[in-house]
Amino acid sequence: SHSAGLDLPGRFLFATLTLMTLIAILVFIEEAVYIYRKIPSSKRSIIIWINAAAPVISTTSCIGMWVPRSTMFTDFTAGIFFAIVIHKFLMMMIKECGGQKVLLRRFENGHFTISTGPCCCCCLCLPRVPITRQTLFWLKLGTFQFAVFRPVLIFLSIVLWTNGNYVLNNLSPKRPALWISCFIGALTLFALWAVGIMFRKVRILLKCKNIIPKFALYQFIVILNQLQTTIINIFATQRIIPCAPPLSSTARGSYIAQQLLIMEMFLITVISRVVYRRKYHDLEPPECVAEEPGDKNQTP
Repeated sequence: SHSAGLDLPGRFLFATLTLMTLIAILVFIEEAVYIYRKIPSSKRSIIIWINAAAPVISTTSCIGMWVPRSTMFTDFTAGIFFAIVIHKFLMMMIKECGGQKVLLRRFENGHFTISTGPCCCCCLCLPRVPITRQTLFWLKLGTFQFAVFRPVLIFLSIVLWTNGNYVLNNLSPKRPALWISCFIGALTLFALWAVGIMFRKVRILLKCKNIIPKFALYQFIVILNQLQTTIINIFATQRIIPCAPPLSSTARGSYIAQQLLIMEMFLITVISRVVYRRKYHDLEPPECVAEEPGDKNQTP
């Protein structure tokens, strides 16, 4: 293991980051127990999944930092988990509105604004789409395809990698890495677009459920996990990050990416605990009004 070759500051950094990961895991476990006790079963698993995103990414980065050879597998694990969480976030917004039926009733003659990021923020001429069972189905499919195809594509890259055909840093058009990366990129954009469309519609309605900070946290996880890591990897392959023996540029790049992710996900885990930790007594009425007396008995 290379950790024997670490100097004192290096060891201190590794120890601190490992401690941060452990604290993130403990905070998450404590949060999961709270959710399990306080939240009705229909929303329980979704909220636990979403809260697990940051500690899981933190843990995979920590394993990748200690065992550099496992980086590809830890990245893939984080990637699969992350794809599922995007779908869960969309489902959470629908559930927080009271479920699909209530949502369709509430926005009976409403429209989705589809000129929103990350795909179409500039195309303001796009038509507004009526909110129907079909359009809701398409939005759900938009995130669901990512949760299904991303693991499939990742499995494909592992198969090609063991075969020697998949080289992460070889982005020539003849190689599959470029095509798989582009395809995953396109699927990611579609999934994020679906969540963005939904968020624009429900953010005012769910303001009392902290949806805006929840969405901000979710966006941070997306940006840090996807963009930051990609940018650092490009810098490393272009040798903008210099090599420092015994580490090559790419190894140093993945180190930097992992260490940043551990710190960021630690912060997000702690902030999530604050944002998701709220009294869930306003479960039935989606408005932020005081409940009528009749709603009291629906509180679990």
